Amino acid sequence: MPRFKKNPQFENPDAPLLHEDHKRPTTRREFIQQGFLTGGAMAATGSWLSLFANPNEALAAVSPDLDALAGSLANCPLGGGGAGVNVPFISFDLAGGANISGSNVLVGDMGGQFDLLSTAGYSKIGLPGDMLPGQDSTGLTEGPNGDLLNPSPTNDFTNSELGLAFHADSAMLFGIREKVDPANFTAIDGAIIPARSDNDTGNNPHNPLYPLVMTDPSVRGTVVDLIGSRNSVSGGNSMAPAMYVNPEFRPTKVDRPSDVTGMVDVGDLTAILDAGDVTAVMESMARVSHKKMQAGITTGLTNDDIIKDMVRCGYLKAADIADRFAGVPVDPMLDPNINRDVVGGNVLAPFSASELNNDGEFRKTASVMKMVVNRYAAGGCITMGGYDYHGGARIRGENRDLRAGRCIGACLQYAALLNTPLMIYVFSDGSLSSNGTPDDSQSTGAGENLTLGGRGKGEWTGDNSSTAASFFLLFRPNGNTPSLIGSRQIGHMNAGASVVTSSTPAANNPNLLVNMVMLNYMSINGMLNSGIQPFLDAFPNHGLGNNPAQYISFGDIRT
Repeated sequence: MPRFKKNPQFENPDAPLLHEDHKRPTTRREFIQQGFLTGGAMAATGSWLSLFANPNEALAAVSPDLDALAGSLANCPLGGGGAGVNVPFISFDLAGGANISGSNVLVGDMGGQFDLLSTAGYSKIGLPGDMLPGQDSTGLTEGPNGDLLNPSPTNDFTNSELGLAFHADSAMLFGIREKVDPANFTAIDGAIIPARSDNDTGNNPHNPLYPLVMTDPSVRGTVVDLIGSRNSVSGGNSMAPAMYVNPEFRPTKVDRPSDVTGMVDVGDLTAILDAGDVTAVMESMARVSHKKMQAGITTGLTNDDIIKDMVRCGYLKAADIADRFAGVPVDPMLDPNINRDVVGGNVLAPFSASELNNDGEFRKTASVMKMVVNRYAAGGCITMGGYDYHGGARIRGENRDLRAGRCIGACLQYAALLNTPLMIYVFSDGSLSSNGTPDDSQSTGAGENLTLGGRGKGEWTGDNSSTAASFFLLFRPNGNTPSLIGSRQIGHMNAGASVVTSSTPAANNPNLLVNMVMLNYMSINGMLNSGIQPFLDAFPNHGLGNNPAQYISFGDIRT
C-alpha cells in the first residue's frame, strides 16, 4: 500500500480524546476511558508507603493480654499474619479499548503465536506489509531513538527475549525493556489469551481481584487484602464478576495519600510521643473498648457478638499497626529500589525522581507495586485511562502503550530487586482496528524523554472487539526461567485477525476469562502441584469444561 506524507502532531499521553463517533463523556468511567481523568486524578501517590520498607523491624510485640484476646476472636490475625507465601498479583486495567494483539503481543492461529495470520489480518491490527512477523528484517537496525527495531534476535520482526513473543517494534515492549535490567529477561515469561470483550464499557466482568482471595486462605495481605486505584466495587474500571463480589474483601482505594494514610496513621501522636508510647496508647484504647463491650456499653451498636468481635478486632489491629509502623519514615519516593535518585538509591531502580515527580501514572504504579510486591496487599488493580485512542494518528496509541509498558516493566524490575515472584495481568475493555492508512511520523528524543511517532504503522480508526486479547507476565525469582508446561497462547485468532470464539470457553466470556487467569494463578502458586481438584473446589462453576488443565500455561514459580 502506498504511503502518503502526513504530519500528525504529538499529543501528550494525558491529553483527552474526543471522537466524532462517541458522545461526550458524562460518567467517571467515560472520562477515564477517553483520558479526561488520568495521572493525578488517579494517582496512588501514597507518600506513606515507604513506612513498610522494613516490616521485620517491628518495635515490639503487642502486649500478651491483647494478643490472647485477638486469638480468641474469629479471623483477627495480628503482626501481619495470613500472608507471605502467595505470588503477588497486579492487574493493569487499560480503560477504553487498548491494542494488545499483534502490534504489541504476537497472536496467531491454532498453532500458537508463530502460526502467522494473513497480510490483511495484520493490516487490521495495525501492521503494514513491510513489518509482518516472519518477514526478513535484515538491515533494519535499532535507531537512535530506541525504535525500529528493538533488537530482533531472529531478524523477523519478532522479539522473544521475555519468553512471550512481542512484535519487535511494540511500544509496550519498548517500555518494558527500558525499565527491566536485561539480566532479568530470562526470569520473565507469559501468555496471551485472545478473547472478545465489549468496547468502551466498564460492564465487562474482567476484574479478577475478588476471585484472587478465593483461591487459597494464604492469599491475603498483611495490612489490607486488596487495593485498587478506583473507588469502585471492583477497584478498577471494569466490573468484577457478580458471583464473586464479597463486601468483606472490597478493594481499598489507593488514590491519594490521605486515602491510604488512614490505614496506618496514628494521627498526631507521633508528634508528641515516641513510637513505643504510641503503641501503648493504642493498646489502652483497645483495652478500654473491650471493657466497655463487656459491660454492655456499645454506644449505637447492637448486642450481636459478631459486631462486637469486629469492633474489638478493629482496635486490636490499630494497636498492632501502631506497633509495627509508628515513627517510621513515610515518603514512598525514598525507597531506593523504586527511585534511583534518592541518597543510596539503586542504579537499577526503575524510576528517576523526575519521572515520579512529573507523572502521576508513575507515582500510582510505584505506590501499588510497593504495597503488593511487599505483600502488604495480596493484589492490586491499576487503572490507566485514555486507551480509547482510535480516530486518526497512530502516535496517540503508541505513546500511551509506551507508558503502560514502562509501568509494567517497573513492576517487574521492582520484583526482581526484591527477589520476589510476581504475576502481572493486562486487560482492556474491547479493542480496535486499523484501515491500513500509515502514520509516518517519526520519533524524537531518547530515554525517558522518548516520544514515539507512528513509524509507518497503521492508524487506529475504530473500535473492534474481535481483535481483543489479554495477557499476563510472570517473574520468577533467583533468575530461574518460569516453568512453561503448556502454551504461551491460550486460544487463537483466525487468519483475518478475529478471535475464534470457539477456541476456548473464555474467548467470548470475560467472566470465564477471569476464571482462566485464576486457574493459572493457582498453578504458579503450586496449589495445583498435586492435581486440578483445588481449582474445582474453589470455583465449582468455573465454566471451563471437563478439562480445565488444558488452559494452564505455567507451573510453580515461587522459587
